Amino acid sequence: MLTRAKKSVMREHKVNHRESLAEFRHILRRFLHFSEKAAARAGLTTQQHQLMLQIAGAPRAALPTVGYLAERLALRHHSVVELIDRCEHTGLVARKSDPGDARLVVLRLTPVGNRILQALSKDHARELNELAPALIRSLNAITAPSKNPPRKN
Repeated sequence: MLTRAKKSVMREHKVNHRESLAEFRHILRRFLHFSEKAAARAGLTTQQHQLMLQIAGAPRAALPTVGYLAERLALRHHSVVELIDRCEHTGLVARKSDPGDARLVVLRLTPVGNRILQALSKDHARELNELAPALIRSLNAITAPSKNPPRKN
């Protein structure tokens, strides 16, 4: 049987955890809002920016193919193809057949796409530098072990 004191501690833990989660989500939302606005100022949609970032940031061992990008962006294959079509039409990305497997189409950024992404990445790094202390505090609050964690019955 739980005492009143233990029940109070458990309630306090739940409240503190929720506050920590709410603060974390707030900071993430501030960053996402910044990112959306920065992409729009650069003439891109958020999805175009994310596509370009995933192409440029693909590890050497991973080819930036439609399948790879669909997984990284959590989109369906056909949605990524449409997004690539729009980016290719505006001169941001280019398709190239893989010399080892002609069935594979590999994406790369064009020089224009590279310049835009580089500028956006600098802006994002500055914003993350500003938000980092609060983001780290909120993550620590969420992941720190509780002094009195709730018991499982």
